[in-house]
Amino acid sequence: MFDDRSILVTGGTGSFGRSLTRELLTRYEPRRLVILSRDEQKQYRMAQEFSPDEHPALRYFIGDVRDGDRLRRAMDGIDYVVHAAAMKHVPIAEYNPFECIRTNIGGAENVINASIDCGVKRVIALSTDKAANPINLYGATKLASDKCFVAANHLAGPGGTRFSVVRYGNVMGSSGSVVEYFQKLLDEGVRELPITDARMTRFWITLKEGVQFVLDRMAAMSGGELFIPKIPSMRIVDLAEAMGGPHITWKEVGIRPGEKLHEVLLPYDEARNTLEFASHYTVHPAFNWWKREDHQVESGERGRAVQRDFQYRSNTNPWKLTREELLSTLAEGSPAEAALAAVR
Repeated sequence: MFDDRSILVTGGTGSFGRSLTRELLTRYEPRRLVILSRDEQKQYRMAQEFSPDEHPALRYFIGDVRDGDRLRRAMDGIDYVVHAAAMKHVPIAEYNPFECIRTNIGGAENVINASIDCGVKRVIALSTDKAANPINLYGATKLASDKCFVAANHLAGPGGTRFSVVRYGNVMGSSGSVVEYFQKLLDEGVRELPITDARMTRFWITLKEGVQFVLDRMAAMSGGELFIPKIPSMRIVDLAEAMGGPHITWKEVGIRPGEKLHEVLLPYDEARNTLEFASHYTVHPAFNWWKREDHQVESGERGRAVQRDFQYRSNTNPWKLTREELLSTLAEGSPAEAALAAVR
């Protein structure tokens, strides 16, 4: 569905955007692929890897999701939008709340309005596990963003732009991830890695799998769904020990402001609106115009309702990456791809 289509990626110079760009240019022949971001240096560096001379469909577009007029200009003639731009670092958001709100909530409103005004066909917005029962500002702004994108379907009206949301956990190997942080410390020669809490668990997904999930859901969406992939969890302690090896120790340094001990992708309050599929969960919108019986089938598969008290939590997730599984694969290369390959 991406051949001969025009696609725009907000925050397109980030880890996800670069991985999505690689996938789209390798597997498809888009008419235009517009990379929108506000960082000219990141665009310059990305253009060294993905040159418009080699990929004529590419367009690098300086702009900020806070600027509605610039978004409307960027979306002229666009078919599909992947909204990946966000302010994502929990401590920075806690210290700069209004900036986080302007980007994550105000930016969502601008993306929605520009998409409707420009006649975009489909929009997928990237969310986070921190938006489920949020305790920090970043999660709260992403929850508000998610609600806006779901509600945007009735703002667009019948036959208008369709909006859906993808929610997943930590991305292994992405910029700013704990994997990158631990690797930086190890490269500097530290002998002790900092752990916020020995009990802490997180959901994990690789960039490649995150990109594929977004592309799959873009193809299958009706508009209004919140999609959650089935992904593994692991203890941060196991990650530190696997990356550091037998000669590296760790110490507890305490949970940072706004940080959870365990993450939730699907709280039980959303279970009543959720269908389970082989690879993911779909949360349906709680609007009277949404008829679940019309949306029980995705890509030929019929979903089934989860139990009313179902929760999808990182500490109770039955699919766990163990330290031994990581150790057996880290020597083969990046832990991002190797870790998940070990348990498939």
